[in-house]
This record gives sequence, structure tokens and C-alpha cells, in this order.
Amino acid sequence: MAMKNLSFLAVLSLLALTLPLAIASDPSPLQDFCVGVNTPSDGVFVNGKFCKDPKLVTVDDFFMAGLQNARPVANVVGSNVTAVNVNNLPGLNTLGISLVRIDYGVNGQNPPHTHPRATEILYVGHGKLLVGFVTSNGDGNRLFTKTLNEGDVFVFPEGLICYELTIIHFQFNVGRFPAFALAALSSQNPGVVTIANSVFGSNPAIDPNVLARAFQLDPKVIMDLQAKF
Repeated sequence: MAMKNLSFLAVLSLLALTLPLAIASDPSPLQDFCVGVNTPSDGVFVNGKFCKDPKLVTVDDFFMAGLQNARPVANVVGSNVTAVNVNNLPGLNTLGISLVRIDYGVNGQNPPHTHPRATEILYVGHGKLLVGFVTSNGDGNRLFTKTLNEGDVFVFPEGLICYELTIIHFQFNVGRFPAFALAALSSQNPGVVTIANSVFGSNPAIDPNVLARAFQLDPKVIMDLQAKF
């Protein structure tokens, strides 16, 4: 009897350890595909979209063109992120993956951010990028950084999602010319939280005294930063 109770407790402990991990990522699909559409008349609601009638699915539901073209860069951070997801490639629905093209101007960056639901793997198509990520507080906030050249690949781990410790990462163009990269993410909806925008651009604004103490800055400096965002 004692052995049975021990086995039962062992199973419960294993489930407790694995369940948070199991629900952190996109679930595995239970059908070959579920081409995403927005109208309820077309089928069953799955992962935020309705499934298109399989008999009406065509090859174009799994196809997208034009990602080879550079995108204009005209914002303050000097980068442009073009997403390839279920909204412009319906066949991605339920497949647990998405893609982005990132164009960087000279000195442009994809500023420090996190993806709450995805690991990211980055391929440098052209140019020279300084990239890196910072581990969670429990791991000492260690910085892993490297300069990448054309053809190089770097991975940004998802982090301990079950404890909401998503890893902050960034890319910065350190070359003399514009650059671009392609990145695949392990979710059809990875989400993105840009650190500066979230902290200094929240709506409504966080009390400057809270941020002043957190960042050990004068409240006037905080209010100046909030005005920029």
C-alpha cells in the first residue's frame, strides 16, 4: 500500500513539473491543417481563427511572395519588422510557427524585447549585427552577446515561460551599410514586449517616482523618458 501511495505521489510530482511546460507553447494540431479564416460560416474556431473547409483549401493558402524585398526604415529605432503569420499566410494556423523579416538601417536596432510564447532563431541575410540576450534574475542576468556576419545563425531561447521569465534580447546593426535578417519563431502568435515602450510608454503612465526608484534616476529624467514614448 505504501509503495502504491509513493508511486501515486511520484506521478503527481511529475505532472506538476511538466504541466506548466506543456501549456507554455502552442498545442500540437489534431488535423493535417486548419487554414485560418475570419468568418464563422467557413468552419470551426481554432486558435483564434475559423478553419476553412478542407475541400475549399488551395495551394495559395500555404504561399506568400515578396519577402525578398527590402522594407523602408523610417522610425526612431531604425528597423522594420515584417511579420509572416496566420494573418497573411493562412496555412500557418495551428502549426505553431511564424517568421519575420527584419530590415535595419545604418546604426538601426531591434531594441531589447521579449517574446512571451516563443524561442527565436535568427539568420543574417546581409550585413553585420551585434546580437545578444540576458538571462533571468535567478541566473544572474548574464549577457550572451556575439557579432554576426552574413550567413551566421543565432538562437534566442524562450526562457522559463512557466514562471514568466521570458528572455530579453536585441539586435543592432554595427556595419556600415543597411542589413537584414530572417527569424523563425516557435509559435504562430509569439507576442512581443518591447521593454522601453512597456516601461516608459504604458497607458496610463507609471508613477515617475516608482520608476525613479527602480532605475535610481531623478523623477525628472523619468518624465522626460515617458514624454519620448
